Amino acid sequence: MFDTLSDRLASTFKNLRGKGRLSEADIDATAREIRIALLEADVALPVVRAFIKQVKERASGSEVSQSLNPAQQVIKIVNEELVGILGGETRRLRFAKTPPTVIMLAGLQGAGKTTLAGKLGHWLKGQGHTPLLVACDLQRPNAVNQLSVVAERAEVAVYAPEPGNGVGDPVKVAQDSIEFARAKQHDVVIVDTAGRLGIDQELMQQAADIRDAVNPDEVLFVVDAMIGQDAVNTAEAFRDGVGFDGVVLSKLDGDARGGAALSIAHVTGKQVMFASNGEKLDDFDAFHPDRMASRILGMGDMLSLIEKAEQTFSQAEAEKMAAKLQKGPKEFTLDDFLAQMEQVRKMGSLSKLLGMLPGMGQMKEQINNLDEREVDRTAAIIKSMTPAERQEPTIINGSRRARIARGSGVEVSAVKNLIERFFDARKMMSKMAQGGGIPGMPGMPGAGGGAKKKKQVKQAKGKRKSGNPMKRKAEEAAAAARREAAQNGNPLGLPPGGADAQDFELPEEFKKFMG
Repeated sequence: MFDTLSDRLASTFKNLRGKGRLSEADIDATAREIRIALLEADVALPVVRAFIKQVKERASGSEVSQSLNPAQQVIKIVNEELVGILGGETRRLRFAKTPPTVIMLAGLQGAGKTTLAGKLGHWLKGQGHTPLLVACDLQRPNAVNQLSVVAERAEVAVYAPEPGNGVGDPVKVAQDSIEFARAKQHDVVIVDTAGRLGIDQELMQQAADIRDAVNPDEVLFVVDAMIGQDAVNTAEAFRDGVGFDGVVLSKLDGDARGGAALSIAHVTGKQVMFASNGEKLDDFDAFHPDRMASRILGMGDMLSLIEKAEQTFSQAEAEKMAAKLQKGPKEFTLDDFLAQMEQVRKMGSLSKLLGMLPGMGQMKEQINNLDEREVDRTAAIIKSMTPAERQEPTIINGSRRARIARGSGVEVSAVKNLIERFFDARKMMSKMAQGGGIPGMPGMPGAGGGAKKKKQVKQAKGKRKSGNPMKRKAEEAAAAARREAAQNGNPLGLPPGGADAQDFELPEEFKKFMG
């Protein structure tokens, strides 16, 4: 969603790099480019004006003019101001002192409230809670049935005493759900309310009645991030009519301009708390303004990537794998390779994971063209092998490769390439596990191969001799004089004190160096 904005900002900052000092004209030109980029991304005009004013004031101040690298300082300022308009610090859910905590979802029809109720329930369950979804959308056809299906997929409980489709009192259902939650020991109640195609009095009144009936700890306004500036207008209407405590952005994986997301927190004064960026139940997480700003500026989001890895990978499995690799490369088998691949796949889409890495903004085209099915094909090849072949791939000859290719529905060359890639990966992983570092990076501690380093030291031992016979003879004479001086007790290689010391002259090379 933010790709276009990211590209425009990246090209703007590129023009600043290499400048030792920024003039007023440079700052004005940069501010103008950022303003155009934000307006094209559909950011609300008042937000753009406030943002540009703040950036220009700070960019004209001493923190940039006295900096060694003005371009980096401007990027830092833009990053900090982006974090500011996205809401500043991360806003967490407020839980009731006495359970259950009641969370009410409000928003227009089609914003994705029902699906989001399931995602929020699934997320809370992962945090150790026992959520209950409550079906209070009794107007929309099949809304109750949809919530029941979503709850089943999320493996959370649902309270739906009324069939819906225009039948039942949503306020009474909401009231009764609190007692039901207490009886069944659910510590969080998520109330899914009805929406409308547009703002109207009936919608506002029903939402206000449900709010008064259950006295929610959090009222979350769910907004479709793809509807542009109308999202801001709707948010303001709900804030004034019903009131809400936080915003949830749905459909962040869309290709529409994402300016609404950048505007809502600033315009309404209510922070974005959660973001949904896909159709799967796992495509949902807490919204971190600083991480979103980093993504927009192409700096990646390593913290979110690490959190995903921590949620997916088992610590015991990781330690077991590390112990295996330390014993030697042959301990790591194709079964282990497949298990590692499947663990990575559980973290989500590979293109999304790669997009979280810093600097990957320059490789968007390659990431977008990444074939996600390649992992499935690799898994099919490995599963077509016998247990003995997976344990010891060196036994796989031509006839075995042909059989594996037929079993997995691929070309023989694909099997051969996989085995070669596996051997390379095994060698590298084993080297890293044993403290050898990443091959090919000899200059970094813990990241260089020892053999290459030794070779460099060996080459550096002897001084290269000149090809000019006269110069080489002079160098040898100077070296002999230094050795003789050292034997006479002078550590600097100067002649001993006395008359000879007065006649001492610097070598020609030093004279040239000293000017």
